[in-house]
Amino acid sequence: MSEVPAPPSTDIEEVDAVLATVAGLDDRPVAEHAAAFEAAHAVLRRTLDDPPTPA
Repeated sequence: MSEVPAPPSTDIEEVDAVLATVAGLDDRPVAEHAAAFEAAHAVLRRTLDDPPTPA
């Protein structure tokens, strides 16, 4: 497989963690992908509903 580039930094810790998880799915069994995407969606939805205060 080709190397996947690192996800961009958003400077929002929760979003950056989700991007890293999704970028790492190539190394996980396909059976785990749906749960990972559901968890990612939940985190992103919470972040959109209650955005962090800029530093």
